[in-house]
Amino acid sequence: MKNTIIIELLTKHGIKPTANRILIADALYRAGYPMSMKELENKLITIDKSSIFRALTAFRENRLVHHVEDGNDVVRYELCLSHDDNIDDDLHVHFYCEQCHRTFCLPDTPVPEVTLPAGYKQRNVNYMIKGICPKCCM
Repeated sequence: MKNTIIIELLTKHGIKPTANRILIADALYRAGYPMSMKELENKLITIDKSSIFRALTAFRENRLVHHVEDGNDVVRYELCLSHDDNIDDDLHVHFYCEQCHRTFCLPDTPVPEVTLPAGYKQRNVNYMIKGICPKCCM
């Protein structure tokens, strides 16, 4: 993704486009899968851990990233490419491979709609399927 597009995306979400934030958003976009904090640290060796954490916090607060919990106490982040600032229209299912320990986006598999009992208000959905990915099945 070009820097100008990333700057527009950050600005659209009310985030000041600093050099570090641009690099972090670009790394998330290029990865093509949800990345853990550790993966981002290893990918962006010129940016310290606290700067990455602060950027991810700003991204979460401004709905620029989804945070995906894989059930193994690891939080992963991916860019939210919703077309609406108020409604997250790009929610999708994720798949965690129990063999290679990678998390995959399944963007063409929408999160099933769940009817909640009266009084409950949904704010977020984390839909994770666990199993063995095609590469590990070979």
